[in-house]
Amino acid sequence: METTEGEGALREAVGDVQQAAGDLLGDAGAQVSGKARELSGKAQQVYADLADVVREATVERPFAALAVAAGIGFVLGALRSVNRARSNNSRDD
Repeated sequence: METTEGEGALREAVGDVQQAAGDLLGDAGAQVSGKARELSGKAQQVYADLADVVREATVERPFAALAVAAGIGFVLGALRSVNRARSNNSRDD
C-alpha cells in the first residue's frame, strides 16, 4: 500500500499548492478544488493505513478476522431481510 500512501501525500501537497494559488489570486474555484484534492489525499492515506492494520490483524489472528467477517455478514443479511419485509408490507397496503 506504499503506492496509495505516496499518492495520497502527493495529492495532499498538490491540493495545498492549488489552494494557496487560489488564495493568492482570489480564485474561489481554485481554492475549493485545492481543498478537495487535499482532503482526497488525506482520505487516501487513511485508507492505506486502515488496509495495513486490517492486513496485519488478519495475518496475526485469522480466526478472529473470520469471526468478524461472519458477524458483519450476519448483520448485513438481517438488515436486508428487514428491509425486504418492510418493502413487501408496503406493497400489500
